[in-house]
Amino acid sequence: MRKILIIEDDLAIAEIERDFLMIAGYEADITGDGIDGINKASQYCYDLILLDLMLPGLDGFEVCKHIRDKTDSPILMVSARGEEHDKIRGLGLGADDYITKPFSPSELVARVNANLAQYDRLKPLSERPAQPIQLGALQINQLSRRVLVSGREVDLKNKEYELLVMLASNPDTVFSKEQIYEAIWGQDAFGDLKTVAVHINRLREKIESDPQNPQFIQTVWGAGYRLKI
Repeated sequence: MRKILIIEDDLAIAEIERDFLMIAGYEADITGDGIDGINKASQYCYDLILLDLMLPGLDGFEVCKHIRDKTDSPILMVSARGEEHDKIRGLGLGADDYITKPFSPSELVARVNANLAQYDRLKPLSERPAQPIQLGALQINQLSRRVLVSGREVDLKNKEYELLVMLASNPDTVFSKEQIYEAIWGQDAFGDLKTVAVHINRLREKIESDPQNPQFIQTVWGAGYRLKI
């Protein structure tokens, strides 16, 4: 049975979250203290951490930063604050998703299920050796970091290369801007999510024969981007 750590100082809310997660088939531990949450996340193998932002003492941002240094398990940040800059900061510090209070217990369970499913899809790929990637005319040699399109070498900046490898390693998988930003930029920046769109456009200009009608990197409206096989 998969186990979830709930870091929430409001015991009534934490118990409701735990009860609905248990109904959905999960085990769950509760702590109302950020430092204790960091310790628990370090000592035990939790499959997902449900982290409240407004904690006494050490806030959720600091807790997220410390936990992310110790585990790659999904972190779902929970907050009554819905400001965009809080979401961007949380995702930039390593959170995988952000849910704003009030929310329905069924939405919480759905978010937990989705993040665990995404983690399961990506983790086996991340553990494989850096094998060359061949998708039609697109070739990526991860050992030499060379990218070729129809035999022509393409010069990519570091973030452009990392973004392309992320999409090409998971072909036909749709990634939201938030997921891409957290994976590629992590703690290095707290910039606008428009950064993702800018890098997608730069990639298209370099690897697409017609950037206005891309054959590789496609936009899935309302969802994100995918690299089509």
